[in-house]
Amino acid sequence: MSPAPLDGKKAIVTGGASGIGAAAVRALARDGAHVVVADIDSAAAKCLAGEVAGEAWVVDLTDTAALAELTLDVDVLVNNAGIQKVAPIQDFDPADFHRILMLMLEAPFLLIRAALPHMYERGWGRVVNVSSVHGLRASEFKSAYVAAKHGLEGLSKTVALEGAAHGVTSNCVNPSYVRTPLVDRQIADQAAAHGIAEEEVVEKIMLTEAAVKRLVEPEEVGELIAFLAGPSAGMMTGASYTMDGGWTAS
Repeated sequence: MSPAPLDGKKAIVTGGASGIGAAAVRALARDGAHVVVADIDSAAAKCLAGEVAGEAWVVDLTDTAALAELTLDVDVLVNNAGIQKVAPIQDFDPADFHRILMLMLEAPFLLIRAALPHMYERGWGRVVNVSSVHGLRASEFKSAYVAAKHGLEGLSKTVALEGAAHGVTSNCVNPSYVRTPLVDRQIADQAAAHGIAEEEVVEKIMLTEAAVKRLVEPEEVGELIAFLAGPSAGMMTGASYTMDGGWTAS
């Protein structure tokens, strides 16, 4: 029997205890990686880590001072953790804007910074950044999220250029709305911001730009993450891989 593609590799998935992160954890573990489930939810992280024979890392990724001191001996880094806030700019709390940028842009930078020395030493590494269709397109009422994802796109491309000589790739995965708790939680805010009923949000807001009229499943994103983390993706770097049902085709 041939070895699994990620045998002997260690992976970290942030926001790994639920949604896209949990799907990525399971896909990477299936492919042979020893997976660290990094999440602020201790119970959920430990539960999933036990399921995949991995380990839990209970971490607050907004504690950027602590992240700046880290050294990570990891071969695959999946930056997935995220939150959402839906509000017009004039009503957007600056503290919420700052928190989203810390979690979704500054923390990925610090984790990449902590992981690259090990990857460079090994001559192999994979950075997969879970971006969004909103890393390529803007939507109203999501100023912080859109800004963070656009910044993550630029960070990912820079890592790709710097890491190329060291066998390190860096890519973004760009799904549209995924069937996750993060999406479920924003339905009420979307309804209020757009002045429509909650039951109209999925059809009139979330799916209006896509040609394929359904939500993305977390497992679909997890499979793409696992592929980009594997040995067959060595020439795939500095790119953004859309899973948006055709949203960005127009």
